[in-house]
Amino acid sequence: MSFNLKFKDIDEKRDLKDNYTIQNLLDDMELSAQTIVAKQNGELAIEESVIEDGDEIQLVQIIYGG
Repeated sequence: MSFNLKFKDIDEKRDLKDNYTIQNLLDDMELSAQTIVAKQNGELAIEESVIEDGDEIQLVQIIYGG
């Protein structure tokens, strides 16, 4: 079981663990949910969303400014 991860220059397949969530992925990558928006198969996803086999997860960096 695996999922596809897209983030900046990363476009790779990753092995999928049981009950693996967006938050688990962010923690593993040492990223903060306050600066990253996650999309699961093209739809916005919350941190508690469970990643399923074959999902495409795209992480988007939020840019602050004024």
